[in-house]
Amino acid sequence: MMMDGSFIPGDVVYVIIRNPHAQDVANVQEAAVVTNPDNPSELALFLYETYYPLTDEVAVYQTADAAEQAYQEAFGMPDTGDYYG
Repeated sequence: MMMDGSFIPGDVVYVIIRNPHAQDVANVQEAAVVTNPDNPSELALFLYETYYPLTDEVAVYQTADAAEQAYQEAFGMPDTGDYYG
């Protein structure tokens, strides 16, 4: 997991995200680091056509493999999501 302020707009990262309609379902997804359109002095994650704040509460991984490993440690089974790796 990475949150040391070393992100720049345009970085591609990976996050573990839960399905809002089925909280027992999660997968690894690719996201883009972008300038927050509501506050240009902050960064955000762009995922599913939505901006999410890039905060210490979000587990962000530089590679799909690192995210997949964290997913397996947290959920104990392989992710069947469709990340881009």
